[in-house]
Amino acid sequence: MKRNRWLWVIPLLLVAAGALLLWRERSEPAVQARVQGMAQAADASGFARVTGPARLDFPADYGPHPDFQTEWWYYTGNLAAEDGRHFGYQFTIFRRAMQPPDERAERASDWGADQLYMGHFALTDVQAGRFHSFERLARGAAGLAGAQAEPYAVWLEDWRVEDLPGQPGVTRVQAAAGEVALDLLLTDAKGPVLQGDQGYSQKGPDPGNASTYFSLTRLVSQGTVTVGDRAFPVAGLSWQDHEYSTSALASDQVGWDWFALQLDDGAELKVFQIRQADGGISPFSAGSFVDADGAVTPLGRADFQIEVDDQWRSPHSGAVYPAAWSIAVPSLELRLELKPWLADQELNVSYSYWEGAVQVSGQRAGQPVAGNGYVEMTGYAGSMQRQF
Repeated sequence: MKRNRWLWVIPLLLVAAGALLLWRERSEPAVQARVQGMAQAADASGFARVTGPARLDFPADYGPHPDFQTEWWYYTGNLAAEDGRHFGYQFTIFRRAMQPPDERAERASDWGADQLYMGHFALTDVQAGRFHSFERLARGAAGLAGAQAEPYAVWLEDWRVEDLPGQPGVTRVQAAAGEVALDLLLTDAKGPVLQGDQGYSQKGPDPGNASTYFSLTRLVSQGTVTVGDRAFPVAGLSWQDHEYSTSALASDQVGWDWFALQLDDGAELKVFQIRQADGGISPFSAGSFVDADGAVTPLGRADFQIEVDDQWRSPHSGAVYPAAWSIAVPSLELRLELKPWLADQELNVSYSYWEGAVQVSGQRAGQPVAGNGYVEMTGYAGSMQRQF
C-alpha cells in the first residue's frame, strides 16, 4: 500500500503548507495570494484518475505525473555501521497538484507554481536510543522543489534523490537537518515491482479510488550517516515506493498498517491492512511477495494474517500503537515475528504517525529466516476521517 495512505492525509498537510509558505515567502503579495489559493484547492475534479492497469514505461514513469493530484517518492532503509551500530531512515518527497491540468497557465513570476512539495526525513539511531524527524515544505518553482524523469531527480531544497550520471541503476540520496545527515548510494538489484494488478492498486469500492503503485524492493545501500560531529560509514538495504493517484479515504476507513520486509534469503514481503471504523479490516488490504529471483506473488486480504503481540503508548501524542507483530502467509509457508529496533519512532510533524525500522525473524518452508524492514501506522493518534 505504500503509500495509498498519503492520498488521504496530503490534502490536510498541504493546506498547512500553504500557510507556512506564506510565512516563509519573501516575494510579492500577488505571488503569496496565488500560493494561498492553491493550498486551499482540495477539489479533485478535473484531475486524472486511476481506473485500471496502465502501461508503464520506465524510466519515464520514475518521474512525475502532474495530471494526478497526489504523488510521492518514498525511501526507507536499515543500515549498519562498521562497529555494528544500527540506523534506520525514512526519506520522502510528496507532490501535490493545486490546479487540474486544464486550469494551468503560464505564470509571469518565477515564484508562480501549481505544484507544492512536502518532505519528511527521519533517522533512527538505535545505539543512542534517539529518533530524529523533520518536515519541509516548498513550492515547485524557482528551483526550490521539483521532480523529473530523465535524468531522474526529485528534490526539495537541498534534500535530493537523483540518478548518478553514467551509472545505470545507481541513485544518490542526500538529506541533512538538525544534527543528522544522510548520504547514500542505492543500487537497484531487482527492477520495479508492480503492485496490485500490473501496478493498479485498488483502495476502495468507488470508481477511481485507486493508485498506480510500483516499488524497488531491494536497493543495495552504502554511504555515510552523520550524527553530530561523527560520520559513520554504513551499508544495508533500502526500499523505494512510488505512487500516484487522485483519490480519497472511504467513509468507513480510519487508518492503515503497512509492512515492507527484506529477508536474508533474498526475498521481500510487502503487506498492508486498512483499518475500518467498526474494528474490521478492509477487503482491499493486500500485498506481494518477491522471491530472490524477482518472481512476484500478489497477495489478497485472505492470503495473510497480522497479529499484534505488544503495544506502546506515545509520550508525545498519547496514541497507543502496536509494538510487535506476527505475520503469517500460509500459502508460502512463511511466518515472521517483528519487533521495532526502537519503540519511539513516532513522527510529530503536520500529522502524528509511527514509521520505523523493525527487525525480523521467523521461518520459511521450515527454514529459519531473518531480516529487517519498515512499518508505518496511521490513524492511532486520531482517525484520518476527522482530518477533513
